[in-house]
Parts: sequence; C-alpha cells; structure tokens
Amino acid sequence: MQRLLYFLPILLLAACNFESEVADRSNAGWQNIEKDLQTALIMANDGDTINIPEGYFKFTKSLLLDEKSNIVFKGAGIDRTVLSFKNQQEGAEGLKIADCKNILLEGFTIEDAAGDNIKVTDTDGITFRKVKAQWTGKVSEKNGAYALYPVLCKNVLIENCIAIGSSDAGIYVGQSDSVIIRNNEAYQNVAGIESENSNFVEIYGNKAINNTGGILVFDLPGLTQYGEDIKVYNNEVRENNHRNFAPAGNIVGVVPPGTGIMVLATRNVDIYENEIIDNRSVGLAIISYELVSALSEEETEEGNAEQEGSAQRVNSNYDLDEDYNPYPSDIKIRQNTISNDKWFATFQHDFGKLFNFKYPFNPPDIVFDGFMAEGETPSEILCIDQKDIHFVNLDAPNDLENMNENMEEFVCE
Repeated sequence: MQRLLYFLPILLLAACNFESEVADRSNAGWQNIEKDLQTALIMANDGDTINIPEGYFKFTKSLLLDEKSNIVFKGAGIDRTVLSFKNQQEGAEGLKIADCKNILLEGFTIEDAAGDNIKVTDTDGITFRKVKAQWTGKVSEKNGAYALYPVLCKNVLIENCIAIGSSDAGIYVGQSDSVIIRNNEAYQNVAGIESENSNFVEIYGNKAINNTGGILVFDLPGLTQYGEDIKVYNNEVRENNHRNFAPAGNIVGVVPPGTGIMVLATRNVDIYENEIIDNRSVGLAIISYELVSALSEEETEEGNAEQEGSAQRVNSNYDLDEDYNPYPSDIKIRQNTISNDKWFATFQHDFGKLFNFKYPFNPPDIVFDGFMAEGETPSEILCIDQKDIHFVNLDAPNDLENMNENMEEFVCE
C-alpha cells in the first residue's frame, strides 16, 4: 500500500486557521516550512505522497526533487496551498524536478520564482494537474521565462492548470515526446502555450486569452531534437493583444502583439476546430526561421551571447545546424472559427503597422511569410480548408514586393 508522507504535523493544526476560500494576501499568515518540505522531498521513498496543507508558505531557496519514482506532491487546492518564492535568494526555479519517473504535481499555487516556477527535466511520466503558476503584480521582462516547464521529458500531461505572467511561455513543453496539454488557462504571458521541438503533441480544450501570442508551435536549431506531429484543436484563442514584454533577444520577442496561433519551422501540424477570435494582428501565422533571423539582425550579437535563464534566444547561425530545416511543411488549417472585430492591427509591431497600411480595417486571418525550401511546392507547405477568410502571403523573400492575397495554391485538394 502506498505510504503517505506527512511533514510537520503541527502545520496540519495550524492549517485549520485558514478559511476554506482564498484570504486577503496582505493579511495572510505567511509561514516558513522551507527546511521541512525540502527534507520531505529528500527523504521520500518511491511511492510516497507528500501532502502540503492549506496555507501560505514562503521560500528563499529552490525546492529540489531528484531521482525519485511514483511521487505525488499534493496541496489542498489552487489558491488554498500557496508556495511563494517572492523573496528567493538561492536558485532560479521554484520547484525543480530532475531524473525522475512518474511524478504527479497537484492542487497548489506556486508564484514569483526568480526563474521558472516549476522546471522538470529528464523525467519519464510527469503530470501537472490543477496547478496555478504565476507572477503577481504587473507583468515585467524580469518575470521568469516559464510558469510550467517540462523539458527533455517523455509522457507529459498538463491539465486543468493556470499560467499567468511568464516573460516567455506560460505553459511550455520543450524537446519532449508524447505530450498532452488540455483544459488549461493561460493569461498575460508573452506566449500562452508553447510546444517547442517536441513530438506527438496534442493541445486541446485550452483557453489562451490576453497573451501576446495565444499558442505557439516552434522548431528551433541547435537543440537535442526536432519537432513534428502536433495537433492543436478545440481551443479558445481569444484577444491575445498584450504587449510583448520578452527580454531583448529572446525568440518569442518576434511574436507581434495580437497573434492568435503561430507555427514556426515545424512539420506535420494539424490545426482544426479552434475558436480564434479578436486577435488584432493575425489569427494564424505560418513562418520560417529565415524570417525570424531577418527580423532579429540588429539583435543577433546579443542573441548569441550567453544569458542566465532558460528562455531560447535567437540564433543567427542557425544554418550551421546541417540537420535543421528552417521551413514549415505539411501544415493543415481546417474548420477553425477565425474572426476579428478589431478594425486595426496593433501599432506595437512593424507587421501590425504594415497590415494597417496595406489592409486598413481588415487585418489578415492567416499569414504565410512566403519562404519555401528549394524544390518545395506551396501545397507541400500549407493546406487550408477554410472559407471566408482573409489570407496574406507576405512574399518576405522578396522584401514584400509581391505581397498578395492569393490563397488558391494553398487550398486543400
């Protein structure tokens, strides 16, 4: 039978003093359980459950869980168990998990880590369930990059979670295989939800609202693997018009405010039955890494410099990765609801200004940058099965000289 690991029994009594609903933070009785919780993580045996009572708890160092199997880390619920790293002095992450197997994180709020709120690496079987990860106060480029950050993992499930205020991506999965991201909410991040260099990913049933970009599917050079086989469906991607507050040189800094869904240099992506509503600049963008590099020429020196933190940077030497394909291919866009009642694209980005100039009162629903691999045909890149939409081909390889609205060669046969 699974053994339950309860730490600090006295805290269980203290927890009774907290009301069942969220209390005013300014009057919350913040407690310090740092040493005891870290000890519980170190001493846990495989199969243990670590229960954290209801309450407000503050930490000055990262919590670490290494080389464990079948561990449950469980609070009393979102906004009932609150782990705050606002005064963090050591470490970058709030909770860092590495080299584990079958870990369940459930029922708590974690906030204000110096770097990522929760980072999980080299783990086979990681579930985030009913976890809220956020940065409180006004959004800032000083916020951590990722709220929920599994990387180099297998069998990832993120469900019924909330991510707020990330300077890169709220809900992120990178260089991982077999991933499900479902029924989550992402608000006020640069990217609400992002799949990066990952395979066999399903993103569905989520709400991405008031981010810079709602959902991103990226494939970047120089990493351990490339990504493909991504499904993005039945999501609500609405009003992602937040200003871009990514630090200079970060790859997500190229995302224009007002972007619903963006696919960058990824293969075999199926985007269907989403509600893509009132994203001011573009509902759905399909772009290559060549465009990213061109947009970031002034920042390449800074982008290639070493930087503390986990966010991916613009790589001006992407062509040195001989196995990397900078062009998207086999992108299917079908049966989405794409609409935009906003008359003007954002004026916070050059592409928004361009759309306002070229297509006043009618920002595009779908944009393709025009870059293609040698010998590739339009139908191999993009298959669109949508009616009554505004499509724009930027013709970026020719400096926008022949920007056009001709969608016929991209329509699915």
